Amino acid sequence: MALAALGAVVLDCPDPAALAGFYAEVLGGTVEDRGDWVDLKVPGATPLAFQAAPGYVPPRWPDADASQQFHLDLAVDDLDEAEHRVLALGAKPLDADDRERSFRVYADPAGHPFCLCAC
Repeated sequence: MALAALGAVVLDCPDPAALAGFYAEVLGGTVEDRGDWVDLKVPGATPLAFQAAPGYVPPRWPDADASQQFHLDLAVDDLDEAEHRVLALGAKPLDADDRERSFRVYADPAGHPFCLCAC
């Protein structure tokens, strides 16, 4: 029997509403803004939450001295289309040049790495 259930994945950031808006465009769902804390509820998925972090410094991927800590893998049907859309929303490519791989690495607008992965 499990001791706990995963309630949310929380990302520190300088602007919780803006980052929640980015992920809402990528994943869909409903944004619940509480100021310094914003929830993104996606049906059938663990919620993402975003909290204001004074002095936030984004990770530098793949710099071992400023580790990413963790990243999100987002499953997509069409890597090229998904890439086009996340870039239009403000994502930055980190490692997206290898078109033969089944994944590409980006940073969200606050600098958190995430991957688009072919499903």
